[in-house]
Amino acid sequence: MSWLTAEQALSLLGTKSQTLYANVSRGRIRAKPDPADTRRSLYLTDDVQRLAARHAGRRKTEAVAADAIQWGDPVLPSALSTVSNGRLFYRGQDAVRLAEQGTLEEIALLLWDMKRPLRLDIENKGNWAPALTAAFLALSERVTSDLPSLGRSLTALQNEAESVFDTVAGALAPGAPQLPLHQRLATAWGRPDAGDLIRRSLVLFADHELNASTFTARITASAGATLSAAALSGLSTLTGPLHGGAWQSVRSLMTRAAAVGAEEAARSYLAEGRPLPAVGHRLYPDGDIRAGAMLGCFTLPPLFSEVKNVAEELVGERVNVDFALTAMTSAYHLPEDAPLIIFALARTVGWLAHAMEQATSGRLIRPRARYVGPTVE
Repeated sequence: MSWLTAEQALSLLGTKSQTLYANVSRGRIRAKPDPADTRRSLYLTDDVQRLAARHAGRRKTEAVAADAIQWGDPVLPSALSTVSNGRLFYRGQDAVRLAEQGTLEEIALLLWDMKRPLRLDIENKGNWAPALTAAFLALSERVTSDLPSLGRSLTALQNEAESVFDTVAGALAPGAPQLPLHQRLATAWGRPDAGDLIRRSLVLFADHELNASTFTARITASAGATLSAAALSGLSTLTGPLHGGAWQSVRSLMTRAAAVGAEEAARSYLAEGRPLPAVGHRLYPDGDIRAGAMLGCFTLPPLFSEVKNVAEELVGERVNVDFALTAMTSAYHLPEDAPLIIFALARTVGWLAHAMEQATSGRLIRPRARYVGPTVE
């Protein structure tokens, strides 16, 4: 993330310092103490530039829309989750607090606005382990047989969401239906001691505003496709290295750190012009609160601890949730793909919540393209 001094921010905004401070207090511009002088503050470049452009009043509609899609203001109304003042909320409730005791099943009830307990009945009677491939196959088999989402009551959609989630859980958390999902995962991986941290992680990953996979799921649902199709499109997007696959970049950093040392590994990334994948999140300028909620619950392996200290010092940002999830996997000797399994199982709850919210709105998501190709006659 890029930061500006007060002088630079005021130059871009063309306002007085009092206006700058007022925008910070109202949450329009994020700020943090200047590491070089804690009496001064730095201001997030993206926030300042966006506010400056908005005030200028000279931008075309397509430019505003482009910025909105690329880490700009929310482009869709939603009552499900939001990040506000460095905290994550599910329907107005603090996600970190919910993670202290809650389960993914309880978060599903909250996000889906259901008044009865979940019924997860599918049991994996084989001996196979949690597998993303199995989730893809199970969802794809449903897509052409499930009913479209449009024109159905919320109750009908809630029942279908429960069924779709049961299908995903059967692939990603195989085990006895009477066990909570976090215990099913811990048992399947042979690490019951990791159960509580898995539970916490599942709650923290359940939803996160209009991230890439959630936006994809909403677009699918807006066309009237099945809830299983929405979940499948979200799952496909999640696998990207800039989203749910980010843990692989953290793992690569750790591999390099094991070979050349933590500081040399971090410095080599930065010297190559590559951002460190383990630190920073644009929605959390003061540190990813999900990472903090996880890292306070287990002891970091020595190499992870070294990388954390070096990376935070060199970059000036705290480690993110991708680092925390990869560190947890190492600390508890979970399977290599455990980060993506946990992420996918948890986020399915959010995808289904957003798909239902979008379907019941009855609106198609259909942006226009700003054509930049050859001249049209």
